[in-house]
Amino acid sequence: MRIALLQTAGDPENRPAANLDRLDAAAARAAAAGARLLVAPEMFLSGYNIGREAALAAAEPSDGPSARRAADIARHHGIALAYGYPEIGEGGVIYNSALLLDRDGRTLLNFRKTHLFGDIDRAMFAPGEGTAELAEIDGLKIGLLICYDVEFPEVVRALALGGADLVLVPTANMKPYDAVSLFVVPARSFENELFVAYANRCGREGELDYMGLSCVGDPQGGNLVLAGDGEELVLADLDPERLKTARALSTHLPDRRPDVYRRLIPGG
Repeated sequence: MRIALLQTAGDPENRPAANLDRLDAAAARAAAAGARLLVAPEMFLSGYNIGREAALAAAEPSDGPSARRAADIARHHGIALAYGYPEIGEGGVIYNSALLLDRDGRTLLNFRKTHLFGDIDRAMFAPGEGTAELAEIDGLKIGLLICYDVEFPEVVRALALGGADLVLVPTANMKPYDAVSLFVVPARSFENELFVAYANRCGREGELDYMGLSCVGDPQGGNLVLAGDGEELVLADLDPERLKTARALSTHLPDRRPDVYRRLIPGG
């Protein structure tokens, strides 16, 4: 399956409607290039470093008007979509969320960021409960995480144990944390024998200087693709044979020793 990662600074005024226009244009380009899935960054619809008041103003339910327009975009171009947005939940709680839609515009997954990063996240959002839900597109089992989540081995491993072949990670990672793209994402792919698609922002937003470096981790090691630091539509071909080979050579999952790990945890 060919996938596309939209590396972008987004609309300068953080207008959801304008960002949906960008998603529409990127979906057209990606579909024309043969991509079956397009992944956009964390908080793509509204901007990330916007503060609680703006996040609250932009927040929508997972089936709100922006999701309905995104579904129209998916149907029109025949491409599955994943993107980040501020979600309003029960009791007016705001989550940093990501939505995965299939090519018919149906919602497959809605994930709420579990690990909040610093004061930026904590000032705006409540943490998600954490799930290991999977969806299927073109025979690949797919999970969702958001940015900082992928830096915790446990959550990627949980998806792998559930049978994931591909983990999508909309992100808004800033300098100087380039080690995530260069080392962490490839490590998560290798140790869990799956692909990791990491779609980052670029440009500046307030005091944040986003690094770009969107990438796709290869289960056989390294990155299949690695973007630069500017606006870019990144394409990657996910070959199921690479998964089969990786799982034959790197037997991390069947060789696990949970009985040992429990003894290493205080009180375990």
